[in-house]
Amino acid sequence: MFRDREDAAHQLAQRLKGRELHDPIVMAIPRGGVVTGAVLARELGADLDIVLSRKLRAPFQPELAIGAVSEDGQVYLNRGVQESLGLSPDDLDEERRDQLREITRRKKLFRDVRPKAPLAGRSVIVTDDGIATGATMIAALQVVKAEGARDIIVAVPVASPDRLAEVRRWCDEVVCLLAPKRFWAIGQFYGDFTQVEDEQVVTLLREFASAPQATNATAR
Repeated sequence: MFRDREDAAHQLAQRLKGRELHDPIVMAIPRGGVVTGAVLARELGADLDIVLSRKLRAPFQPELAIGAVSEDGQVYLNRGVQESLGLSPDDLDEERRDQLREITRRKKLFRDVRPKAPLAGRSVIVTDDGIATGATMIAALQVVKAEGARDIIVAVPVASPDRLAEVRRWCDEVVCLLAPKRFWAIGQFYGDFTQVEDEQVVTLLREFASAPQATNATAR
C-alpha cells in the first residue's frame, strides 16, 4: 500500500537512480501520472512533459476499456475484449471522437503552459500512477516510439501482472514496484487516491517549464 502518489513515486525513483540516461525526460500521462512524473523528474534530474492518451470505453460499460486513443489519433484496441463483446470498429467511432475532443481540450490547456518537448535521441521514462488494462499506456508508448526516443522505460508503482507482458512489447524496459495477482483496480493500492484536477497538472507543468533543465548526474 502506498500513502499517495507522491509516496509511490519516491519509492519508484529509488529503483531508477544510478542508471545511465541520455538527456532524460519523464513523459507523464495526465492526470494522475503527472503527480508521479513530477516526483520522478525532480529525483532523477530530468525534464518533464506529458503524453496524452485516453481510454476507449465499452458501450453501456464505461468502466471497461476496449482500448485507447493517443494525442496523434492512433488507436490501440484490446482485441480480446473487442471480440468478446462483438464490437465492430464503427461501434467505437463515436467514443473515439469523444475522447479526441477531450484530448484536444487538454492539449490546449496544458501546452499553453508547457510546449511540447522533443524526444528524438533521448532516454524517455513514461509513467502513470498505475496500469490496469494497459491500453492508455500502450497508446502513449506508440506516440513516444514514433518520435524517435533513444530508449524507453515504463515506470509505474503498480500494475496488473497479466497486462505487463503486453506493455513490455512496446518499450525497452518496465520498472514496476508491485504486480500483485489479486489486482482489481489501481486505487486499491493507495491510501489516498484523490482525483487529480487540471489545475494541479498546470501547476506542476509550469514548475518545469519555467525552471532550467537539471542535469542528471548519470546522464551520458
